[in-house]
Amino acid sequence: MASSSSVELDAISAVEKELDRVINKFTEIKENAAAEINDVATLLEELMRALSKAEQEMTGSTINTGTQVDTDDPMADEADMQVEMEPSPPRLTDSQIAIITEALQKANEKLQRLSTNHKELHGAVSKVGKVIDRNFISDFTATTRTDALQDGENMMLLNKVMAKHYCRQGMDDVARLLIEESNMPEDMAREVFESESSFAEIYRIWKAIQQHNLKPALEWTARYSNELIAKNSSLEFKLHRLAFLQIISRGMSAQTEAIVYARNNFYKFVDRFESEIPNLMGCFIYLPLGIENSPYKHLISTEMWTEASYVFLKDACNTLGISKNSALSVVINAGCTALTALLAIKQVMQSRQVLNIWCGRDELPIEIDLDPEYRYHSIFACPILRQQTTEENPPKKLTCGHVISNDALHKLSNGHILKCPYCPVEQNADEAVRIYF
Repeated sequence: MASSSSVELDAISAVEKELDRVINKFTEIKENAAAEINDVATLLEELMRALSKAEQEMTGSTINTGTQVDTDDPMADEADMQVEMEPSPPRLTDSQIAIITEALQKANEKLQRLSTNHKELHGAVSKVGKVIDRNFISDFTATTRTDALQDGENMMLLNKVMAKHYCRQGMDDVARLLIEESNMPEDMAREVFESESSFAEIYRIWKAIQQHNLKPALEWTARYSNELIAKNSSLEFKLHRLAFLQIISRGMSAQTEAIVYARNNFYKFVDRFESEIPNLMGCFIYLPLGIENSPYKHLISTEMWTEASYVFLKDACNTLGISKNSALSVVINAGCTALTALLAIKQVMQSRQVLNIWCGRDELPIEIDLDPEYRYHSIFACPILRQQTTEENPPKKLTCGHVISNDALHKLSNGHILKCPYCPVEQNADEAVRIYF
């Protein structure tokens, strides 16, 4: 495991170095770009001044040309008309042309440099992706056991788990189609729908709460009110609170209805929620303004509905003794949690050419530390051999009360005589009994 951690740290270090280069490149380009853009702006200002000056000079030249006509000349009117009808074309001086050309060339050069820097930055960013691909395994199939799904029984179990998941989501038609196409046995198909019927109802109510429909949830909590009270659940109060707020949100016209609802439903929560009920009654003060414009507006926020829906899901599943997560989602989430560690150890085992250790055993080569929500039963690790017990190597309780694995029992036994490794009691090894957690 230490080697696995070392490999992972080296990979992370390589990616961090490449990221540092990109960040430094970003900073450098930002500073250079600011200077280049300022220079371009200055050049454009000089260009505008040169063009303005040229325009003024050409305008003055045209006016001077018109004033040179002699008004005493009998041909003056005709000449004046000729000047107005056919003015001399404006001309830029050589110095003005040089200034404009130079400004445009410099601006173009600076813009070209900005474009080049952007291309270099794009290349640096692309290298980060290549470094990640080079240092981290992206082939997730490397951790799979393809032989596991070649067994017909295992495939049917997978189909069963998937069908149960669809039933939980209220997608019974999809579950039936999967059962039909996989040729699932009738007894297994019946078990799918019977086992998930309770959760299917819970799921529909949960979706209804998220759509601000409280009627199904209130009916359900009325049926299981005693069980919820025994578990000290706040679910029923939170649902009635939302229902009360829904009524009072309609304004002054709903004041009487809100008072009646509060009297009929809040009396049984007075002891447990004695501080919250008076706060709810304070909402009546702000009826003319509207609850959404009062200090109580947080009570009708989307977060309150989301909280109530998830409290319902948790407490309802707890009351009925079923899991709030399907077996499929648990397996996928646990697998995603373990994936990083498995990819790292796979790389180490492949480099040391010991992959047969993984493929040849029905267990993982390392321990995966999962969150408490994924622990459904106790795990016993033998204190002597320091490994988890299995069906083939079950835990055994000695007559003195200490527990060791079956393999440790045989290794410590001398014939039928066994001396406990924790206390000096000698006993008959055959008297050790298997225990179940």
